[in-house]
Amino acid sequence: MPGPAPTPVSGDAALPARADVVVIGGGIAGTSTALELAERGHAVALCEKGVIGGEQSSRNWGWVRISHRDPREIPLMVEALRLWSGMDARIGRATGYRRSGILFAAESAEALARLEAWGEHLSPFRIEARAVRGAGMGALLPGHRLQVAGGFWTPGDGRAEPQLAAPAIAEAAREKGARVLTGCAVRAVERAAGRVAGVVTERGPIACDAVVLAGGAWSRLFAGNAGVELPQLKVLSSVLRTDAVEGGPEAAIWAPDFAIRKRADGGHTIAPPGSGVADIVPDSFRLARAFLPALRAEWRSLSFRVGRAFVDEARRPRRWAADGPSPFESCRVLDPAPRAAALDSAFAAARAAFPALAGARVAQRWSGMIDVTPDAIPVISDVAELPGLYIATGFSGHGFGIGPGAGRLMADLVTGAPPCVDPADFRLSRFFDGSPITVMAGL
Repeated sequence: MPGPAPTPVSGDAALPARADVVVIGGGIAGTSTALELAERGHAVALCEKGVIGGEQSSRNWGWVRISHRDPREIPLMVEALRLWSGMDARIGRATGYRRSGILFAAESAEALARLEAWGEHLSPFRIEARAVRGAGMGALLPGHRLQVAGGFWTPGDGRAEPQLAAPAIAEAAREKGARVLTGCAVRAVERAAGRVAGVVTERGPIACDAVVLAGGAWSRLFAGNAGVELPQLKVLSSVLRTDAVEGGPEAAIWAPDFAIRKRADGGHTIAPPGSGVADIVPDSFRLARAFLPALRAEWRSLSFRVGRAFVDEARRPRRWAADGPSPFESCRVLDPAPRAAALDSAFAAARAAFPALAGARVAQRWSGMIDVTPDAIPVISDVAELPGLYIATGFSGHGFGIGPGAGRLMADLVTGAPPCVDPADFRLSRFFDGSPITVMAGL
């Protein structure tokens, strides 16, 4: 069964000879960056090898959350929440955004205490968050049968529709003057006098002053061909959606055995939390040392497997010339097979917790590839070795909600505007300058 179908976006027929900025990747980070830049009057070419929002930006859970994030992401997520709240009015299109609240359920009093302790990170921002127990849980989740000690509730969090959001933002960027080029892989970056001078696409060259690489799971491969080391691996995540059903939970919930959020179509998106699959590939060995802290923190939530992915990636070229086909032209959309057993287990747990879901039917299953960094927070950064190149990737499963904020910060960096938040924690150089690599477990 193929993955979810994002709203179709027709690409522009004409390739511009020149742009101020070329954005590579039509996911939530790339489209948000393109919109920000176009609104500021910059000529933008948004290049997507496949379809807008075709990979993880349409395959995620649809959560827009500040809750239980790495504290380093919180200031940027505050900005993202502000942007989401006005997004539909800003772009004149529906993203499905709704402030519905998110609850992280805790199996034990100790786990709930840890969530409450994390909540102190929100205090400087005056974000409402609180622990709920007993009757409080019942008021938030009428009729639930969760066997938990309580939950941590952030009413300002919400949800949006992944199949709608990136396409809607891309169309708005085009209305502001951006060129949107679909089925148009960027093969390589061109240089002059030691800095970015343009790109070569499969349809021809585009001269430019800056390039933003927002290629999701493909970013490491592209960066490597440009001579830039980017430590990033991929983790497979499986999701299902149900058909419409009455009486399901309105709030999004992370429970021990399932995660759920209501959809605009009346169904629910359900996934097994903490059950990502990391394929053992050649990069697993190249990056083993960099990812050791993450492995120590998250080994309980990952499964490892050796299979076809190792052979496929071993055969994939890591260097190629701009005048011939690139690896991005042989795979337009990553559409991996979902893990049926994990999804069946999560669906059963959700129905047991919410009797209203007893009659719900599975409408679709899919998987996507999450781009992860060694510390599980993104790279939103310039590249010192190649002036004019910027990278926005490695969102580690948290990218959909933070995407509009990431786009604003990236536009600030590209244009030299005062950054909306301090970008230091997102700099690429943190992986190479001796900074300690720390991971917040359980994200």
